[in-house]
Amino acid sequence: MGTGRRKATAVARVRIRPGEGRIAVNDRPFEEYFPVELCRRAVLRPLDVIGRRDQYDIIIRVRGGGISGQADAAGLGIARALARLDPETAKPLRDAGLLTFDARKKERKKYGLRGARRGTQFSKR
Repeated sequence: MGTGRRKATAVARVRIRPGEGRIAVNDRPFEEYFPVELCRRAVLRPLDVIGRRDQYDIIIRVRGGGISGQADAAGLGIARALARLDPETAKPLRDAGLLTFDARKKERKKYGLRGARRGTQFSKR
């Protein structure tokens, strides 16, 4: 079991069990839930790093955020679950940067400005 989060909105809970490589996301096939190839790669990267793509069945429950944030959260959850399942995989996963939480969040809007940093347009006349 591993939990991954991204951008304070997307949260993925991951369960891993020995199997033949099936992945289900919110009770749907992995390829159907993540149609974008870049998102699929983000989810499968921890399995590719340790070279055990076809040895585990993975069940992912993901909520909140957009598709990219959900994919990153699922990848972090898989990496954490693999590190907990087999502590020897933690070093290669950490070296690949897959056990590090991505702390970037949206900057808040400031008063007197139109956005976080964008000011109002200057008019000479």
